[in-house]
Amino acid sequence: MGFLTGKTAIITGGGRSVLSDGRCGSIGYGIATAYAKEGANLVITGRNVKKLEDAKEELERLYGIKVLAVQADVSAGADNEAVVQNVVKQAMDEFGRIDVLINNAQASASGVTLTDHTTEQFDLALYSGLYATFYYMKACYPHLAETKGTVINFASGAGLFGNFGQCAYAAAKEGVRGLTRVAANEWGKDGINVNIICPLAWTAQLENFEKAYPDAFKANVKMPPMGHYGDSEKEIGRVCVQLASPDFKYMSGETLTLEGGMGQRP
Repeated sequence: MGFLTGKTAIITGGGRSVLSDGRCGSIGYGIATAYAKEGANLVITGRNVKKLEDAKEELERLYGIKVLAVQADVSAGADNEAVVQNVVKQAMDEFGRIDVLINNAQASASGVTLTDHTTEQFDLALYSGLYATFYYMKACYPHLAETKGTVINFASGAGLFGNFGQCAYAAAKEGVRGLTRVAANEWGKDGINVNIICPLAWTAQLENFEKAYPDAFKANVKMPPMGHYGDSEKEIGRVCVQLASPDFKYMSGETLTLEGGMGQRP
C-alpha cells in the first residue's frame, strides 16, 4: 500500500518523455511515475497522443495502477472550458473522485527576446499555462472540496529572476503563482491544500533548449549549489507525493523553489 492508494490525480502535461540516458525526461512524467509507485490512479493529459499512450502502457504495466489518457490542448481560439470539462468528466466517470490536481503543462517560445515576441507566441504561453491552470482549477474545485484534496501548480525561476528570452513564459508562470496564492486563501476553508513549485529539473526540453539556444542557456541556467539539477521523478515527483500525503502539514500557499534537491520558501 502506497501513500496514495485509492486516490486519483489529474496531471497535465503527463505524456512519456525520456532523457538521453533513459531517465524520466519531463516533470509531468516524473510526477506520474512517482504517483504510480505510490498507488494512485492517474488522469494524464497532453497534446501528443503517442506520448500519452506510451505513458499509459508503461505506468500500468510497471505499477499495476489505472491510467486514463486524454488528449487536451488549451489554446487560443478553442472552447477551452469545454476541453477541460471533458477531461474532468472523464475522470469522474472512470474513477468517481479527484484528489489531486497538478497543473504542469506549459508551452512557450523560449529564447525569443521581448521585442521579437509575437502575439501568437505570447498567447501560446498564456493559454497553455495560465489559462489552463485557471480552467482546471475551476472545473476541479467541487470535486477537490469533496475529497479535501490538493492542488499543485508549477511556476518557474524564469519569472522569479526575469530570465533572458523568456518573457511570455515568465509572464505566464508569474500569473500562475498569483493565482495559486489567491486560491490558497479562498479555498483553505474548504480543506483544499494549494501550493506551487518553482523547479529547476533536468528535462528533455532543457536538453533541447541547450542545443537550440546555447547562449540563452548559459545566461539563464546555472548549476545549483548541490552540483546537480533536480531529478523529475526522485526529487520533483517525490515532493508532489509529499504535498498530497494525508499527513502533510505544510502551509497552504507556500512557494517551493527546488534546485538540485534543495527546497526553499521565498
